Amino acid sequence: MGRWNRVSLVVLAGVAGAMPFLLGTDSYYISVLVMAGIRSIVAIGLSLLMGYAGQISLGHGALFGLGAYSSGLLTTLHPQSGWLAGILPLSPWTALVVAAVMTAAIAYAIGTPCLRLRGHYLAMATLAFGEIVVIFFVAMVDLTGGPSGFGGIPDLPYVGSFPAWLIDPEGGYNLFVYRDTHYYFLVWIVVILTLIFSLNLIHSRVGRALRSIHGSELAASTMGVNTAKYKVQVFVLSAIFASVAGSLYAHFVTFVSPTACELKYSILLLTMVAVGGMANVWGAVLGAVLLTLLPEYLRAFEDYDVLVYGGILIGILMFMPQGLLVGCIQLIGKIKPVRKTTG
Repeated sequence: MGRWNRVSLVVLAGVAGAMPFLLGTDSYYISVLVMAGIRSIVAIGLSLLMGYAGQISLGHGALFGLGAYSSGLLTTLHPQSGWLAGILPLSPWTALVVAAVMTAAIAYAIGTPCLRLRGHYLAMATLAFGEIVVIFFVAMVDLTGGPSGFGGIPDLPYVGSFPAWLIDPEGGYNLFVYRDTHYYFLVWIVVILTLIFSLNLIHSRVGRALRSIHGSELAASTMGVNTAKYKVQVFVLSAIFASVAGSLYAHFVTFVSPTACELKYSILLLTMVAVGGMANVWGAVLGAVLLTLLPEYLRAFEDYDVLVYGGILIGILMFMPQGLLVGCIQLIGKIKPVRKTTG
């Protein structure tokens, strides 16, 4: 991880830390930024899979849903008999870890055969997986609540406490007593940790192997890269990211339904990565934040907000095919300061 990435992480941490103070106690905008952070975690994993390993997935919404449903069910089920009676319900933090392990196991079982496919066949296989998962959630009414979903999911217990000087005991600026603020800091800490892990992975031997697979799978295998192993590993890693994000979502909203993991959500995640820039995890975060905040600001257009939203996306993809992040960097590079001449 180079100097530019370290500086960017510090800047991101500073901006993320300052936002609650700038927004004050407006929980609506804080909650929107929480959702942006949750989507950023999924987008980072999808960027590793698509932008670096070159493997397309239309089923990441289902992996997100597996994390949400698993964590939600493990913390709400109260079996009266059987061996699970003394185990369930689990604490939210334990459920988050168990859900990630379960999702990783399912991703490994699905990814091992599916990632032998390429191109459109791989896209169709992951699409089918996503649809099967959604159908399962809808059909298992007694367990998942069916199309209506289920609620009553407990909050994540707060880890530690904020320093006393941040809270005014006399009832002044008491920002940190708000639930959404706690979740905001938790989610964005996870985003930063995910970025640190991903950036170190990208600049390691594994990252070079992934980029070689993206460039030419045949050439990579000829040079001794175990392409099948690395493709499955990065798919499982991206599934873990999606599962953690799904668990954070379930405990933040305290409700989950099949609409949270439908195909359109997978397409939204793909769009976030494409708009921000596929071959760059920073672009994934930028795309996730942009496409979460943009609909909120387009509400002023009322019935035409969808058209404006689509036009903006088309414009970005047409004029910045490498993504918004790379496009902005290139644009800044082309703008040269005008030198004043004398004489």
